[in-house]
Amino acid sequence: MKAPTAPRSKQRLFFTSKGRTFVIGADGSGLRPLAVDRPGQVTWQPTGFLEDGRVLMLSMEARRDGPGRPFDEFYHQTPTHVWAHDLDTGALEELATRDRVAPFYAPQLVLGGGRILMQVIPKRPGQILNMNLDGSDAQEFTGLDEGLPYGMSLSPDGTRVAFHLAGPRGYQIWTSDPRGRDRVLVAADPELLFFGPTWSPDGRWLAYQACRFRTDPGHDWSDVCVGRPDGTGHRVMTQGEAMWFGATYGNPANRGGGSNVPTWTRDGRILFPRRIPGSRVAWEFQAGRPDTDHFNRDFKPAEARGGTEICALDPSSGSVQVLTQGGEGFWDFRCCESSDGALIAFCRARTGEVPELRVMARDGSGMRSLSRGMEGSGADHPRWVPGRI
Repeated sequence: MKAPTAPRSKQRLFFTSKGRTFVIGADGSGLRPLAVDRPGQVTWQPTGFLEDGRVLMLSMEARRDGPGRPFDEFYHQTPTHVWAHDLDTGALEELATRDRVAPFYAPQLVLGGGRILMQVIPKRPGQILNMNLDGSDAQEFTGLDEGLPYGMSLSPDGTRVAFHLAGPRGYQIWTSDPRGRDRVLVAADPELLFFGPTWSPDGRWLAYQACRFRTDPGHDWSDVCVGRPDGTGHRVMTQGEAMWFGATYGNPANRGGGSNVPTWTRDGRILFPRRIPGSRVAWEFQAGRPDTDHFNRDFKPAEARGGTEICALDPSSGSVQVLTQGGEGFWDFRCCESSDGALIAFCRARTGEVPELRVMARDGSGMRSLSRGMEGSGADHPRWVPGRI
């Protein structure tokens, strides 16, 4: 029997590969790298979209950390640049050039009215500033001594911001207004690391995750939680650290990773990568070793087992629908739904191999591979482009 094919769609999406960003149609057509280039910029990545439809880009010069230089001491000394890129004309405009206070700027969240929340690190751990797109009129969203908020999400009506705060009291989930005022604590526990809040489509709930960091210092696994933005209704929706949190993949010659976060669908379900019971990743975190590369893991493929699958969780009933069933040695992650709700993009990596970008219908049918990245080096961090070609 012929396998079903994913519905054709004019949706398109980004992914990253070898430090470059590519755009591709959901039907596999139109693959091309983003035409962004400026002297001295080593890597480029999309970080969001402006109100006028342009892509918000972050570029980075050669990193200041490296062999023998601890990541947390030197990475933030790397100069970065923020840009607005027009996908249709190729025009590139540098943003946040006025009144800069540090070499490292990183966009966190686009607000209405030409404002943006920017991570700025004049000294560790840094802070968030609310500023105009050109960098002027910068105002404190958080102070320098509070810890570092990131993982930011804007409510559907644009009036509230959710974020996790990595500070002296651990990782906590908060909401506030876009100026950082009127704060509400949503989730906090000294034994848990809370991470990655996202708003439900109706604005009534937040989804986030909780990691038992003391027994899992590599943050490999977590549980999916929900809570109301007013600080009530916190519930843990999965058990046994069911979500793959700290995705790691590849081999010593071509490795990668980064945090997964749960995401919402238009109909109010939560997408997340669920571990097959007993699963163990091939990259083992080395808790007692100084971190000089923000990875700090050893490759042990012989000890790996299991895998992960993309699931859709109904927070009202707790029911879970499995959308991918790769089985032993298949690691599915980075799931996100297209703006029209018809398709889900995700990454799939086999143990010891780099990921490929895949797309499927919202019920898991019609799965197909779109790309294995630049020269087969892997495709990661998919992000749907708003609107249609």
